[in-house]
Amino acid sequence: MKLSFMYSFLKSDIDVIERELEMAIRSNSSLLNDASLQFIQAGGKRIRPVFVLLSAKFGDYDIEKVKHVAVALELIHMASLVHDDVIDDAETRRGKKTIKAIHGNRIAMYTGDYIFARSLEYMSAIESEEAHKILAETIVEVCLGEVEQIKDKYVMDQHVKTYFRRIKRKTALLIAVSCQLGGIAAGASKNVHRNLWLYGYYVGMSYQIIDDILDFTATEKELGKPAGGDLLQGNITLPVLFAREDKEIAELLESIYEDMPKEQLEVVLEKIKNSDAIEKSYKVSQAYLQKALKVVDRLPDQKIKKTLKDIALYIGKRKS
Repeated sequence: MKLSFMYSFLKSDIDVIERELEMAIRSNSSLLNDASLQFIQAGGKRIRPVFVLLSAKFGDYDIEKVKHVAVALELIHMASLVHDDVIDDAETRRGKKTIKAIHGNRIAMYTGDYIFARSLEYMSAIESEEAHKILAETIVEVCLGEVEQIKDKYVMDQHVKTYFRRIKRKTALLIAVSCQLGGIAAGASKNVHRNLWLYGYYVGMSYQIIDDILDFTATEKELGKPAGGDLLQGNITLPVLFAREDKEIAELLESIYEDMPKEQLEVVLEKIKNSDAIEKSYKVSQAYLQKALKVVDRLPDQKIKKTLKDIALYIGKRKS
């Protein structure tokens, strides 16, 4: 079953979000329009807006209200990706050329800044001091995570706790806040939106771990970018940390450097892929998923709970 089928009942509202995203990035600059629109039309899973909409079902659901949160969070995510592509010198994303590759670093950075600024404008439609405080604190953490990731590049002997803190900031927080702010925007109780945050956090952690596994096990076509890209860029992920327990692999990892020959990199990738590091990483991902499922059980009895569980289980088994 495809992920989109699980929330197909939200299709008309997701279409609203898509239209709002295109409207959100329009400006008087044709260059900004072209760069931003191209990025939006490249697609994406729209996981964050979907979690906003699903979580809002635990309150007084009104698409005209919650769409502002859904668009704001997707724009923040998109802005971070545009900036990431500059930092990582990435030529492709989702199988298409990045803004950086087409327009250069300066235009890409300003495009990311513009998209981020528009997200804040959309969020201003939500009259909740708590929501704005939560979002501001989250953005601070996300930025800290980006800096930490740069600092930790090619540091092979980092502690696994460093990795977990990094993926919390990189991925889990925005998914957690998507769930929480969806609940807040719909007037859900504090207990409900706090549990929604926890659900999103656990799902987000699992989601990123699976992403990091797929960097070794999926094909370039499935990933939409070169396999092993994270390792080549010096981003040390959970499979790498587990694989380092093998002395032979640990020695190979010490030889990793940016722009190393593809053939040399593939030797390391194959070693990690065939080690027990992949299975160990899957087990950690599954542990986070089980925590997410337990949190769902604490939410009010509504049909939407099954969708939250189905999405969590899908994320744990996805191949791309």
